[in-house]
Formats: sequence, structure tokens, C-alpha cells
Amino acid sequence: MTITRDYYEVLSVERTADGGEVKRAYRRLAMKYHPDRNPGDPEAERLFKEAAEAYEVLSSPDRRRLYDQYGHEGLRSRPGHDFRSMHVEDIFSMFEDILGGFGGRTGRGRPQQRRGYDLETEVTVSMMEVLTGTECDVEIDRQDVCDTCGGSGARPGTTPETCTTCNGNGQVQQAGLGGMFRMVSACPTCRGRGTVVAERCDDCRGHGRATAHRSLLVRIPAGIGDGQAIRVTGEGEPPSPEVSPDGSGTPGDLHVVIRVQSDERFERDGDNLIVVEPVAFTQLAIGATVTIDTLDGRHELEIPAGTQTNELFRIAAAGLPNLRSGKRGDMVVIVRLVVPRKLTERQRALLGEYAETEDTPVNETSGSFWEKFKDVVTGGRSQDDKEQ
Repeated sequence: MTITRDYYEVLSVERTADGGEVKRAYRRLAMKYHPDRNPGDPEAERLFKEAAEAYEVLSSPDRRRLYDQYGHEGLRSRPGHDFRSMHVEDIFSMFEDILGGFGGRTGRGRPQQRRGYDLETEVTVSMMEVLTGTECDVEIDRQDVCDTCGGSGARPGTTPETCTTCNGNGQVQQAGLGGMFRMVSACPTCRGRGTVVAERCDDCRGHGRATAHRSLLVRIPAGIGDGQAIRVTGEGEPPSPEVSPDGSGTPGDLHVVIRVQSDERFERDGDNLIVVEPVAFTQLAIGATVTIDTLDGRHELEIPAGTQTNELFRIAAAGLPNLRSGKRGDMVVIVRLVVPRKLTERQRALLGEYAETEDTPVNETSGSFWEKFKDVVTGGRSQDDKEQ
């Protein structure tokens, strides 16, 4: 085990991160340190392999449990892949479903399917935009086929030359274990293309790809949740120049991760919204009508006489729409007693008179607050707010 850095630190995730967060973190690092984006950069390749090893451990429940208990020492009895000694193209093939079909070649030098790289970006929306749905302008920078050289990497008027290392085959053979077998891998000189560029294109410096700015309008459906992603087909990058110099083939996709801004008025629980409404003792004792802020405007809520603090009320269809069905959730209102910190002399005198009339202790209501809360949110029996 060659990596000594903490795996959670490598992927920049918390120890409580679920499988989806671990996967997204690995995808982000894999795309950032992809060797085609960092040609000739050994540090980028090292970080790519480091991320792959961290993902292999944290994506496996058993290996992650061992690592959480015993650290790197706990994994020595169950070693995984030695990513440090593996070719990066072999790592692509191992995690092809995670990386979204990265272009390149397999460890044996055969071309993979011509599919480009997936990209990922984030947009932030408000709770009101979750209610109605919206459209967002998304701007990204991606690697596109160089317009000057058409993806060849050669200066206009020149052509790439046959690679002398592999004689144009794009792959080389290496003997292993004293000649008992031979390994075929992509040529390290031409990276599997079979040609090398003698005179490089000035715009892309021989890479065949240049950074292009892209702006597009993405529709955000109503009911979207924080952390969910929208896939925009074909808005990723073209296949790598090693697989398809001119960019022909299937481009990758763009994954737009949605971040929902918190609203200080509400707490979201799935399709339901939760609000805490402060009330006075008199409002609970003799009943009152309070005004509740909802996403649709203000709602009048009737509080019956004798209501207890932390009692729950439901305002039907005042929550957020379900992403699939469009049916709106409810707003759950928690009425909470607020005791004044200061009293006027008259208030103190009146409360003193009231206290003299009390001759029975106050009993707690049956059932815990959280049991009642669960019943209301999950559709159990609840206090009717005289739905309007």
C-alpha cells in the first residue's frame, strides 16, 4: 500500500459521506487530473492514481469499514490494486462506468468506444424556483477540437509523422517474467496514436484540443432536490485525440448538479416544508388565528383553545411538488410557546391573579413530540387546520 495520505482527505469528503458523494468526488478528481488534460505532467498522473486507490477503498463497504477501524494497516491483509504501478488506461477500463466512458485505449492497446469525457458543474436555485421550476444559464469551459489544426496537433501545412517507437502501430510489447509472456500496451511516445507531431500547432501546442467557452440554457424541473443532477446529453467533451483526432464519435455529457439555497423561514423534508411558529400562552389557552408565511403567500391558521406547545398542524398542498408526480407536499407548522423575558407590572399582577385560580398541576400530553411529528409528516393522524 503506497498511499499514506488519508483517503477521505484525498477525495475531500467527510467521513460521513455516502456512496454518491464519494463517487462524485472521485469523478471530479479523475476529470481534473486526466493525463490528456495534463500531458507530460507526472504529478497529475500521480494524483489521478491516488484518487483511484482512495475510491476503490471508500466505495467498498467492507474495505471502508476496515479502513475506518484500523486505517491503512487494516487493509494490508486485504490488499487491492496497486494503482501506482498500473497504466492509467487500465484504470480507465476499471472505472469506465464511473468516469462516464473516458476516451483512450485499454491496457492492451485496443481502442475503446469513441466517447468523450463527461463534465460536471453546479448551479444554485432558490426554494421558490424549486416550487415553480426554472431555467438557468450555465457556462462551462471544455476541451474542443482545435479549429486551427482540426485536431491533428500539427501546424497548418504540415502533417504528423509516423512514430518511430511503435512504427505507427500505436502499441508496444514488453516481455515479463524472463520472457514467459508479453504485455501489449499503448505506445508511451505517441500515446497510442501511431503518429507524432514534429511542428506543433501554435493554438493548441500540439494537443489537438483547445479550451472553448460554452454557454447554454438548462431547464431545472420543479421539485428538484439538493445534490440531484441533470444530465445534458452531448454537452461534454469530444473523444480524446488518441482515439479520434478529429473529434468524431460520441461526445460526453454535462452533469449539472443542483444546489438548493436554504430558506430561513422553512426546513425542507422531502416534499414537505416545516415551519416553527412562535405563539404566546394566551393564544394557546384561548385560541387564536395566526398568519403563516408560505411559498404561495400568507395563510391564516386557526389554533384551537387548549393547544399545547410543540403541537403540529398541517397546511395541505403548501409544500413542494414531487419531482415525478408533481403532487405537492404539505407544510407542517409547529406551534411553540414563547415565554416573555420581561413583564410589565400590570402583566405580572394579572398573572398572579390567574395563578391563584389554578388548583391542578399541568399534565404532559401523551406521546412524545417526535412521535407526533413523525405521524404528521408521514401522513398519520394529525390536527386538522380546517384546510382552506
